[in-house]
Amino acid sequence: MATHGARPARTGWVGWVYFAATVLLLAGIVQVINGLIAFSRSGSTLITPSGVALEVSYAGVGWSFLITGAVLAATGIGLFGGRTWARAVGIAIAVISVLANIAFFAAYPLWSAVVIVLDVLVIYALVAHGREARRR
Repeated sequence: MATHGARPARTGWVGWVYFAATVLLLAGIVQVINGLIAFSRSGSTLITPSGVALEVSYAGVGWSFLITGAVLAATGIGLFGGRTWARAVGIAIAVISVLANIAFFAAYPLWSAVVIVLDVLVIYALVAHGREARRR
């Protein structure tokens, strides 16, 4: 009997994929809320971490949060549906997030460490067990 094209059976490990989907969906919702809050403010602000001053427009921050949040939420929903594109996007977003949080580790060590751990768990879940969530 040929098993060409057969999909692996779902095991309890598929829970890791659902964990990753939940993390991405919740992160997306938080980002969208942050984006809406940024739009409610006007003008620009001066951010001075580590003595560096930057002028940042709330509108630009709001758009970046909204777009990022929408992508994160769509990826989480796609993972719940077992979509392959969501698995690839989820891995890519998590890798980018790890690199970004390594860059900001000196400014926010505790927060960066928490986010890096969550990102590594998401990467593990999607790489090791992502195929189990594919739709039948």
